[in-house]
Parts: sequence; C-alpha cells; structure tokens
Amino acid sequence: MPNLKVTDVLTFVPAKDFEISKAFYLALGWKQTWGDSHLAVMENANQRFYLQNYYVREWAENFMLHVSVEDAESWKQHVTKLMSEKEFSGVRVDGPKQEEYGALVTYVWDPSGVLIHFAQWTDD
Repeated sequence: MPNLKVTDVLTFVPAKDFEISKAFYLALGWKQTWGDSHLAVMENANQRFYLQNYYVREWAENFMLHVSVEDAESWKQHVTKLMSEKEFSGVRVDGPKQEEYGALVTYVWDPSGVLIHFAQWTDD
C-alpha cells in the first residue's frame, strides 16, 4: 500500500519588496530559518511559510494568511505598537472582530497587501 501521509503544508507568500517584507515578518516575531535571494522560510511557534521574492499585485492583494493565535487583541496591540515604532508602508491593522465562523480576528495587511488573519478561536 502506498504511503500518502502528509507531514506538512506550507504556502508561498508574495513579497513586493523582499527585504522589506522579511523585515516586517521578523519585526512581527517570525524568524528566518533558511533563505536565499529568492525565498525565505519564516517560522513562528513551529509554524512556517515561504516568503518569496515574487509579486503580482492582483495575486498579493487577494492573498490571505490565516494564523491561529491565543489572543487576537494582543496581536492588534503588538502590530499597532510596531507601526508606531517602524515605518512599513502600506501596513494596516483592524479589529479584532468576532466572525460568524467562531473566531475573533485581528486583520493585518503586510507591506505587499497580503491580508493576515490573526484568529483567536472562541467557539468551542
């Protein structure tokens, strides 16, 4: 019988300016565990994604990253403080907002227009 076990799923996040996007995610709390001039593996709490040096506006502005967190309000405060300390053009924060699907969500737009959902599950 073939072994079809999945061991991980990672997404490729677009970056309009690769160095600025890396700096943004590092400032948020991710760490870069590997990288070259085209790709960086970003990790936080054993969760990873690929940040890529590739950008198509329509794709980036329709791209979303859902991150499950313990405290959506803390993420809003963290990003708001970060925005007051460092200039990341295009970065915005909104929420938290209770969503019908059972999560309290803080929305953050990264420097490339990617929408990050910092989602605290409230519906057990």
